[in-house]
Formats: sequence, structure tokens, C-alpha cells
Amino acid sequence: MRSIVAGRHVTAALVITIAAMLFLAPLCLTAGQDTATQRAAPPSGSKVRTVGTIKSISANAITLTTDSGSEVTVLIQPSTRLLRMEPGQTDLKQATPIQSQDLQVGDRLLAGGTASDNGKSVTATSAVVMKKADVAAKQERDREDWQKRGVGGVVKAVNAGTGTITLTTGALGASNTLAVHVSKDTVIRRYAPDSVKFDDAKPGTLDQIKPGDQLRARGTKSAEGKELAAEEIVSGTFRNVAGTVVATDAGNGTVTLQDLVTKRPVTMKITNESQLRKLPPMMAQRIAMRLKGGAANGPAGAGVPASSPVSARTSETQAGGGAGFRQGGTPDFQQMLNRMPAVTLGDLQKGEALMVVATEGSAEVPSTAIILLTGVEPILTAAPSQASTILSPWNLSAGNVGTGDTP
Repeated sequence: MRSIVAGRHVTAALVITIAAMLFLAPLCLTAGQDTATQRAAPPSGSKVRTVGTIKSISANAITLTTDSGSEVTVLIQPSTRLLRMEPGQTDLKQATPIQSQDLQVGDRLLAGGTASDNGKSVTATSAVVMKKADVAAKQERDREDWQKRGVGGVVKAVNAGTGTITLTTGALGASNTLAVHVSKDTVIRRYAPDSVKFDDAKPGTLDQIKPGDQLRARGTKSAEGKELAAEEIVSGTFRNVAGTVVATDAGNGTVTLQDLVTKRPVTMKITNESQLRKLPPMMAQRIAMRLKGGAANGPAGAGVPASSPVSARTSETQAGGGAGFRQGGTPDFQQMLNRMPAVTLGDLQKGEALMVVATEGSAEVPSTAIILLTGVEPILTAAPSQASTILSPWNLSAGNVGTGDTP
């Protein structure tokens, strides 16, 4: 461990691509953004609208769990106009009339009507429904499209005048740049400081994006693969920390580690959504060998450069047992992560090496760990200048292995 602590040349580049791995995968896409704002109880008889997911149905009373987490009872009357819309539709002329018996638990519902005395119920004059099955199908289509036409990386530069974002992407030992073009029709979202969920991303603007941010874009690539006309962008600022455990606090759900770059202690919150995993020793050693320029796949890889796509694919397959690879050989980091042994806050030992990706946080809201990896001491003691190129194949934004211009 002394060699880790003494390694002054360890930089944030060692862990920055882990943020790209997980952050930029839109695994939590919703069918549409919530347009209703939950407020304090409105005066009785006032016009309101509420949106959420149907929790239960009892006769004409629908219990709705709103997107803010509260519950509201929506009362359906014989005169209530009920419409079904497909996710993505915006014109009510395309909606289909339905009956109250067509509603099911799990459906999304937007109701407009009159508030009750206590503000806990709404007598609906109209309600628009998105069926649970339709939402799930839309989510799956979106996920597939993000994987097919999505790119991800670290923002290198932003030119607001031309609407161009220069993105640094990494693929199996290569570091490439991609020009992402933003138009007036591009949907821009920004991750919340305390969340990595796509659901929590808010409408954003181009001037919010800055160098060093993680960014994922979906759109159409040029024939040569150097430019992308973006239809949708999501970006955010994330913390990437490599360090050693100083202390853990199970009561408060925190871990304090010594940042190997700043030499200062950093305390991070651990929640139920934090993913704490242990990197298998064989995988850690193989990555470390690649960082040092060695052959990652031993005698079987003799004559194959460690930075070559073939070597990378072979070594990661051997290290991970092939788990997490999509058809065609591209690794899916989330699947690989899910197959790594889980650890708990209580398992962390003082002096243990960690690599952490966390939310940006703020003065009021501390950073929350998104991914915390243990078992990384071999990586932190290897050549850090190559760490990002070794870890980048796990990026969910990766395209076909070995094409040279895939992110």
C-alpha cells in the first residue's frame, strides 16, 4: 500500500472513465417528463392537475403515487373524459377514448380537475393515460436506440457560437474526438447534482455544459464517424476519486477516504442505490498488466500487442468469464458490474484501495457514491496514464470493437 500512497502521479484520469461507463447509460428512461408541479394543498375548488403512477384502484377512486412521492386520490366521474396516449405522442387528437375499467395498476396518469378541501383528492374532469405496457415498450426501444446510436465521453470543448461540443472518446487503447452538433431541435438535459438517474435529469442549456463534464448524445453520425447531429443530449458533472479508506460510519452511511490526488480526506454518502462491488483479483491483475504495457492474456496472446482490440477482448473475456458482452464482443459494463461480488460498507477495511464515481454534490448536499470498486490496488499502482484506455471498453456507449472511431 505504501507504493499507492507514494504515487503522486496518480490522477483523476485513472477513474474518470468509470463515470462514463455508468453515468452515460440511459438505463432509467421514462416515457415522458413530468409536466405537473406538486405544490402545497390548493384551495378547495381550484383547478389542478396531478401526474403519477396508479398505485391502486377502488371503484371510481384511483390512488396515484405522484412523481414527488406523495399520494393523491383521483375521483373518476361518469362525465370524466378518459384518453389513452402512446408514449411520445403530444397531440390529443391522436389519443384514443377508453373506459375506467381499462385502467390498471402501474399505468401512468395525468389528471386535471377540481381539488378537494384537504387537497388530497382531485375530482377529475379529464385524464390522460399511458399504459404500463406501452411505457415499458417505449423504454426498451429507447434503450436500444441509445445503445445503437448513442455516443459518450468527456467534454473537451464547447463552442456555443457554432453549437458544437467536442467530445473525447476512448476505445480500447485509443483516444478520439467527436464533434457533437446541437441544433434548436436538440433536447438537452442536465443531471441533478445529487442523482445519476435519467428520470431526475432536468431540461438544460448548451451553456451549462463545460469541459470535463460527462456527456452522452444520441443522433446520426457522419459517414466517417467524426461528427454527430444530436437529437438528444444528457450531461453532468461527476466526481472521480481514487483513494484509501480512512474510516466508515455505518450509522450515517458514509465512507471517508484519503484522496490520492489531493491528499485530503473525502467523505461520501452510501445509499441503497450505491453500487458497491469488488473487482475480481484476476481481472484487476490483467488490467494492471495492460497498464504496465504487459501482455494481458499471457502466453496465448504472444505476439499480440496489449493495446490491440483482439488482446483487449480476449483478456476481458477471460477475466470476466465472458459475462456482460453483447453480441459482437462489446462489453456491457452494467452486466459485468452486476456479476462482480457485492460488498457492504462494513466490509471496507482501513487502508483498502478504492475507486469511486460519485455525484457532484453541493455545499448543502454531500456527494453520493454511485459506483464504489474495491480490489483495485493493482490498478492504482500501475501506469495511470493508460488506465482510462483500459477501462473504457466497459463504457456502455461503446460501439463495435476495434472500429477505431467508436466511443
